[in-house]
Amino acid sequence: MRRLLRYLRPYRGYVALVLALTFMQALSTLYLPELMAHIVDTGIVQGRVHYIIRVGLVMLGVTILGGVAAVGAALFASQSAAGFGKILRSLIFRHVESFGLREFDLLGTSSLIVRTTNDVMQVQQLVNMMLRMMILAPLTSIGGIIMAIHTNGRLALSMVVVIPLLGITVWGVLSRGIPLFRVIQTKVDRLNRVVRENLAGVRVVRAFHQQDYERQRFYEANLDLTETSVRVFQMMALMMPLVMLIMNWASVAIFWWGSLRLSHGALQVGALMAFIQYFMQIMFSVMMVSMMAFMLPRGQASALRILEVLNTEVDIQENPKPPARLTRPVTHLRFDHVTFFYPGAEEPALSDITFEAAVGETVAIIGGTGAGKSTLLNLIPRFYDVKSGSIQLNGVDIRDLALGELRAQIGLVPQRAVLFSGSVLDNVRYGNLDASEKDAAHALEVAQAWSFVSQMPGGLHHDISQGGANLSGGQRQRLAIARALVRRPRIYLFDDSFSALDYKTDAALRQALRRETEDGIVLLVAQRVATIMDADRILVLEDGRLVGQGTHDQLMETCPVYREIVASQLSPEEIA
Repeated sequence: MRRLLRYLRPYRGYVALVLALTFMQALSTLYLPELMAHIVDTGIVQGRVHYIIRVGLVMLGVTILGGVAAVGAALFASQSAAGFGKILRSLIFRHVESFGLREFDLLGTSSLIVRTTNDVMQVQQLVNMMLRMMILAPLTSIGGIIMAIHTNGRLALSMVVVIPLLGITVWGVLSRGIPLFRVIQTKVDRLNRVVRENLAGVRVVRAFHQQDYERQRFYEANLDLTETSVRVFQMMALMMPLVMLIMNWASVAIFWWGSLRLSHGALQVGALMAFIQYFMQIMFSVMMVSMMAFMLPRGQASALRILEVLNTEVDIQENPKPPARLTRPVTHLRFDHVTFFYPGAEEPALSDITFEAAVGETVAIIGGTGAGKSTLLNLIPRFYDVKSGSIQLNGVDIRDLALGELRAQIGLVPQRAVLFSGSVLDNVRYGNLDASEKDAAHALEVAQAWSFVSQMPGGLHHDISQGGANLSGGQRQRLAIARALVRRPRIYLFDDSFSALDYKTDAALRQALRRETEDGIVLLVAQRVATIMDADRILVLEDGRLVGQGTHDQLMETCPVYREIVASQLSPEEIA
């Protein structure tokens, strides 16, 4: 938690104001019982009306001053805590944005969402409470003890028993509750994951009529979280009744002992009333500490989870040396004996891959499921780094380039087309924020998407639902292709991006793309042989190894794996 508190530095002026105002509030709170004792013992008992009025006005002024200080402290504490929360969320988001795919696999998307929202809120609330209580509670407690001893030392002996008893009670409850708060946050992650999977896969759930199964999964995760939460809050709920019980018994004992001293003339009525006030202030401070102790375990657990994200080292790092620069437009891509392992895997996903691609060429990649086709594409923008070998642009290792410069050369169309809420134009411009409407319309025409976009209400300005839910799979793919085209990159990566298109649209799109990408390098992953037959070079992968490369005709003569793939998709007449 202390490591996170350094992010309060931009608000240190507000924090200083909170501490000063809280100090003022505590002093006014401690001074009021003393003034009340004077009014009772000197003013009322002796019938001095002017004295009562004079001291009463002082009490009113002190009360107003304390109230203003309390409101100001609460205001500045809230602003500081809210700003602290904003900084934390920004830090987490910025750090997560730098994650590679390995880090997302490690932490999980659902857990990252909970840590960015729920965990930050827990820490923010704790900081707000700490700013108010870390001065007010100790100062009120210590000041109350001193003033109680000053009021009547013998009566103050009662606190020697009460305060340790309260401390033991609070510690006993917290020592059992703290570990469970960490468990709760883990179970919140699990519940969030179940809900997210159910909502994201709602079509699959309904298609297979598995609503009952999903309800059961949710019920189990929800029940597990509920049972743990109930155990924790039942345990923590014991604290307040126990504290109140001890306080009430102590109050009864003080009244009894104080009445005896009153009857013997050793104590005045005002002094007894002041002592009771100081005792209640001390007990109130203990209750505030109890509230802090109630929030601290959850806040601490959330702080550890936030630090886990912030301390996660990003596998894909910028080169610590001054980055190399591409002195001319990219004209050449080379894989030089590239081998890659996924984290924790025993066998390589790609093994000793070597090939070249030049500007104006279309290189197609084909192979069975799990052959490593998408993995090969993911290495080019450095979503992962190679284990051995190198990938070069114009002879420069991509690991020596700045990530921004590298990825500026690339237009990627992923296997699963991802669209964002907003207009069609917003989604196409995501590839190039400076693109005009004319540029976007041209990209849509090349991607064979203008035919349906022009029919939509609003055309380019038609709203797209989150994830493109109001579009078909083929429409989403074509918009994703347009987004890559408007970027005007030097390297085009199409990861099975035509799978949802019919053969006619597929052929028209490939023909248009060949004209549009003449000044770039195209790498195309496909499952359909018909999509890649016209490629300048075809790479055939099997179990992560390059088992053939060449044109369609060359591979039909030299590569058995390719012949098997072709025979499984085309009739003998089509092959001939």
